[in-house]
Amino acid sequence: MHLAMQLIDVLPQHRFDEASLWRHLAAQLPEFTEPATLRQFQGGQSNPTFLIETPADRFVLRKKPPGKLLPSAHLVEREYRVMKALGASAVPVPRMRLLCTDASVIGTAFFLMDYVEGRVLTNVSLPGLSAADRQRIYNDMARVLAAIHTIDWRTCGLADFGKPEAYLARQLDRWTKQYLASKTDDDEAMAHLIAWLQTHLPEDDETALVHGDYRLGNLILHPTEPRIVAVVDWELATLGAPLCDLAYNCMSYRIPPGFALSGLAGTDLAALGIPTEDEFVAAYCRHAQRALPDHWPFYLAFSFFRSAAITQGVYARALQGNAADQRGIEHGRVAKLAAKMGWSIAQSDGAG
Repeated sequence: MHLAMQLIDVLPQHRFDEASLWRHLAAQLPEFTEPATLRQFQGGQSNPTFLIETPADRFVLRKKPPGKLLPSAHLVEREYRVMKALGASAVPVPRMRLLCTDASVIGTAFFLMDYVEGRVLTNVSLPGLSAADRQRIYNDMARVLAAIHTIDWRTCGLADFGKPEAYLARQLDRWTKQYLASKTDDDEAMAHLIAWLQTHLPEDDETALVHGDYRLGNLILHPTEPRIVAVVDWELATLGAPLCDLAYNCMSYRIPPGFALSGLAGTDLAALGIPTEDEFVAAYCRHAQRALPDHWPFYLAFSFFRSAAITQGVYARALQGNAADQRGIEHGRVAKLAAKMGWSIAQSDGAG
């Protein structure tokens, strides 16, 4: 499947005028032919995502969610732009077909891309695979992340994709505001974490293309081989500090199994064939041809902070009835646990 979760009938809150969509695609895309069917991927927390099947092709549509949205969120236009820019690069992405910003077609902006055949696995312990395949997948995950960060974003048309300076300070400000805008009750750990991050910002002028949500569940693996064939869900991509991507991808090492997207804390990594956090970071640095990171605890704590802010937003949308996943209501608990973990890292590893 293209995404990790099952295909379902379109949720009531995400239904739109399918006939209007078919008319638009028929006019804009010569390859599109009717009859066409539409189903929704269950599991996307932000931008509702759908599979379109025709007699000859399969496409994936991503759109903004309905309802009142937070500022600068759900920017499908940016997703489309970055994946189109990377189409001829060393970073594997689906082929982009079209972008529609005319809300009169289906009610919101959307884009269309090719369906990529493969596996999407969300359990970071990779159950059911061999130790050798787990090791190869983790190495490829480090390799592809390094490929994203070493792209020449100026020459591929992304020079104005973000502000290259003061990324960490701007991200901390942005997600603090997003969190406060969607806050439903007080969280002492989150308040402490935000204050700590504000006083421990490293001086980091490093700029790269960053994915923003780089994790196993946003990678499409080859149907049978232990390698990545596409990176998806670029909604949070921008120009910024590559170590934020790396730390975010390493959060699973600090998360226990069964927590949200699953974790590796306390598991026998050697028996599984999965590299340790230090080994994964070292593999990434080899692929990126860079030194091991400084201020690592800050980046880890920041990743948990940002995840808490994002999941709090999902929870707030679920309360309003427009989260893209039926289980969005559970994210209130996840947000609190993420804040607690981030504050714990700040206290133990990064204090001072």
